[in-house]
Amino acid sequence: MLNALWVVAVVFAILWLLGFTLNFTLGGVIHVLLVLAVISILVRLIVGRRTA
Repeated sequence: MLNALWVVAVVFAILWLLGFTLNFTLGGVIHVLLVLAVISILVRLIVGRRTA
């Protein structure tokens, strides 16, 4: 599951960057993708540090 979070974060970040470089006019969707990518990375970091 942790690898899936990394994949989702990378995909969202790439889509966000493409939105800026290709000048898509998607409005707030691009910023939502950025927020989702950051949340996915934070979840990965938090869950990855847990040792049980």
